[in-house]
Amino acid sequence: MFCVVGMRRYRRVARSEADGAFRTPSTDSRLLLTLGVCGCCGPLRPRYKRLVDNIFPEDPKDGLVKADMEKLTFYAVSAPEKLDRIGAYLAERLSRDVVRHRYGYVVIAMEALDQLLMACHSQSIKPFVESFLHMVAKLLESREPDLQVLGTNSFVKFANIEEDTPSYHRRYDFFVSQFSAMCHSTHEDPETRTRIRVAGIKGLQGVVRKTVNDELQAIIWEPQHMDKLIPSMLFNMQDNEDADRVSGEENPASLAESCFRELLGRAAYGNMNNAVRPVLVHLDNHRLWDPNEFAVSCFRIIMYSIQAQHSHHVIQQVLNHLDTHSKNTPRVRAGIVQVLLETVAIAAKGSVGPVISNSSAYTWAKPTSSPPNLWLGPTVLEVFNTLLKHLRVSVDCELGDSRRNSGSSISSFRNRDSDERIVQNAIIQTIGFFGGNLPDYQRAEVMMFIMGKVPVYGTPCHTLDTAKMGHQGTKRIQTMLLSSLIMVTSGFKCKTMSAGLPAAFLEPLCSISLMEDAELRQLVLEILHNIIDRHDNRAKLRGIRIIPNVAALKIKREKISKQDVGFMKKHGQQLYRHIYLGCKEEDNVQKNFELLFTALALITIELANEDVVIDVIRLSLALQDMALVNEENLPMFCRCGILSLVAAYMNFLSQMIANPGLCQHVSKVIELRNLEAPYLLPEHVFREKCPLPAALQSEDRGVYFSVCEVSEALGGSGYNVERLCVPYVPQVTDEDRLTRRKSFVDTVSLQVDILSNSLPDKSQLAEEITFETLKKAIDTTGLEEQERERRRQVMEKFQKAPFEEIAAHCESKNNMLHDRLAQIFELTIRPPPSPSGSSSVTSGPAPYQSVPVYEIKFPDLCVY
Repeated sequence: MFCVVGMRRYRRVARSEADGAFRTPSTDSRLLLTLGVCGCCGPLRPRYKRLVDNIFPEDPKDGLVKADMEKLTFYAVSAPEKLDRIGAYLAERLSRDVVRHRYGYVVIAMEALDQLLMACHSQSIKPFVESFLHMVAKLLESREPDLQVLGTNSFVKFANIEEDTPSYHRRYDFFVSQFSAMCHSTHEDPETRTRIRVAGIKGLQGVVRKTVNDELQAIIWEPQHMDKLIPSMLFNMQDNEDADRVSGEENPASLAESCFRELLGRAAYGNMNNAVRPVLVHLDNHRLWDPNEFAVSCFRIIMYSIQAQHSHHVIQQVLNHLDTHSKNTPRVRAGIVQVLLETVAIAAKGSVGPVISNSSAYTWAKPTSSPPNLWLGPTVLEVFNTLLKHLRVSVDCELGDSRRNSGSSISSFRNRDSDERIVQNAIIQTIGFFGGNLPDYQRAEVMMFIMGKVPVYGTPCHTLDTAKMGHQGTKRIQTMLLSSLIMVTSGFKCKTMSAGLPAAFLEPLCSISLMEDAELRQLVLEILHNIIDRHDNRAKLRGIRIIPNVAALKIKREKISKQDVGFMKKHGQQLYRHIYLGCKEEDNVQKNFELLFTALALITIELANEDVVIDVIRLSLALQDMALVNEENLPMFCRCGILSLVAAYMNFLSQMIANPGLCQHVSKVIELRNLEAPYLLPEHVFREKCPLPAALQSEDRGVYFSVCEVSEALGGSGYNVERLCVPYVPQVTDEDRLTRRKSFVDTVSLQVDILSNSLPDKSQLAEEITFETLKKAIDTTGLEEQERERRRQVMEKFQKAPFEEIAAHCESKNNMLHDRLAQIFELTIRPPPSPSGSSSVTSGPAPYQSVPVYEIKFPDLCVY
């Protein structure tokens, strides 16, 4: 009875004192409690509760009672089955203290929980953890910054504990949401706001560390959690207002970056897409693509944090994001492409994916640690296809704006045009950097792929529809794609020339070199330089000039291989032909001649044997004759430029083959030109305001290279000079019809040509018939002599000329014959005969159908 009365009085006294200033029970109440304990109630109170109560001092300022805390810890370790009850009781006391704003005791309770958590590592700790997390959640839900920071610190300590067994039922959804909200704190006090944000970032870091290594907690990588985690980190990385004021671990930006790196570094193969997508969404929502400094910084962190074999996931995500923004502003697209360039630049150091060959088999770029049955993400050709598609879109936008804004302000149009050029340049740089870091066998396929996208006049283009783009749009596409090829072929070192210049690549490339546009021809020559130059000699040959000492350039070269000899026998005439025709263009400028000289020099260095030396000399002498005869009516600058090109190349060749006789002849011609015709040397003709002659004196043979002296010089060194006497004539192929160099003749113009050729000249009709005329007509001695000379030249040509040239000559004649027959058959097509025997005349053009001549029935008298 005393016990019950005592306990009732104790509760009444304690309740009355609780209405005061939240202090510990007074002496009277403790005396009553002691009496109760001495009676019959003390043994009924559980021991773990008494141990928990004893760790709380009378004054919370005194802190945790360490002696009693050691007893509680010893009891928990000795009886781990009591941990769940200890945790539940501590949680009950903490909840009561939080509600009553007794924050001193809250701090003591959390300190006790932390110590118990660190000391106990048994199976029974699982229920205790649940109570612990419940108390942490209580603190995070409060609006007091100190309690939020306190709960976060306790959670971080818990996150650093490695549990022996995984948890099947524990979830961290609430903590992800709460810590993410703390990362976006907008507290009025800057210091308090920084503290809350730092605590939120540390909490997210703790969640990451606690979950990513637990296979049962893979749910953390799901989109609903990543959409909260990653934007919270990016928000603090983006907001650098407190960077100057706070440093070290208390800086939200640096701490968020560290957490972001840790998260990405722990991302597995199947989680990369969920980790990258929120980054792109955040950049879209905050409009961080223009300017894109922060976007570039984010993806640098991503690429350097993830595993190398996962890089292709990031590239694919950025490519897909570029597709979704294909109709956005040019600056946004340019920002995304520049980010793609940065990711490609980092990923190029490792493996970026397979190439699909013609047999549709995957070829590995580099062995990786990924499972062998998994493909390495997007194919290389898929990446290039996407980039080329956006290049086309950019050109379409640029041309469309130029047409729509023809009547608008010039300044706005120029700004839009410059923005599209930024996009195009960024795409070209990305293509070049990506292709430039691929292995050679992959790069060759990429070169073929891009070349297949280049539209060529007269040929069907299955990949790019240029019908609606017009001449300006087609030229722009050609320029962009060729510039991309220059970037891809830069640094390309093929073992054999047939691998670098296969027929499927060389023929369309040479077709483009016949275009009537100086810029396109320059791009083609630069591509050829990149492929042919395998020893980095091009920089030493930069600029067209008379090189006094070629040996001082220290040209690197190797003996030509059998494969390259076969390549020159098969495709050499094609290269010579395009160099020859490239010199004949009227719009050639100094850069064209410089690139042509470099092309000839690189062929000499990389691919020259005795036969090639004879061929290039024949080509040079043919160029000299072309400039002198001037059948193409070239301007004087082009004629002098061709002759200076021949002089510079002959000087280079004579020193490369180290032929004394040829060097002496070349030096003599150059010295004479310096005295009498300086405009025939590159140092003078390409100088500004160089005086040019009105005509070239072909009689002064001293300033031109002589076939006889060249033959004599080479013959003394063992060269087969018989072919030097045969003038070089470029082969005629179908490529002439694929360009605008040779126009198709319609029926009317063909009829006019035939009629004009069949009609006799008026001067011939008016010629007076005299005795001398009759005598010449009867005397056939001169005609026979001319016929014999012609036959001799033909036999000599077929005996001494190379087989490739003879085959090309015969093929050109065959093509000309077929073309002429086709034109004649077109002439013979007539409209079908009218049943009435007379043609009916109607207004406008008569829509009749033509009938071939072999289907028309002629009278019997007309057929024999």
